[in-house]
Amino acid sequence: MEEAAEPLEAADLELIAAAREEIRRHYRPEWHTVGAAIRDSDGRIWTGVHLGATVGRMDICAEVVALGRAVVEGSGKVLAVAAVRHPKPGEGTEEIAVVSPCGACRELLFDYGPDARVILPGGRKLPVRALLPAPYRR
Repeated sequence: MEEAAEPLEAADLELIAAAREEIRRHYRPEWHTVGAAIRDSDGRIWTGVHLGATVGRMDICAEVVALGRAVVEGSGKVLAVAAVRHPKPGEGTEEIAVVSPCGACRELLFDYGPDARVILPGGRKLPVRALLPAPYRR
């Protein structure tokens, strides 16, 4: 059964704005291209940027960096997440756009907040479990 997408609320727009601000401040082509913001169960917002690496498999997603900060410095229980991507030079757009989390991030977000809302392109959000209908279980 497919879940209906939920409309964005003011708190969701605040999360997107925090992710955009984080990547604007730290953008470096090929090194820091995605920003993320997580709202935890205490209502605090944690941000992170994608950590690019010379060895591509060592890249770390922005959502993971933000989640790590939330776990170490806050509650670590995820209520909502937004990720945005900075356009590459010469891409023909200046828009820092909302992007969906990758599959690995979906798994990790599910572990820390199975009911967390994920903000998606197109101005909508879904519970992370709807994006990961058959999560891996130990």
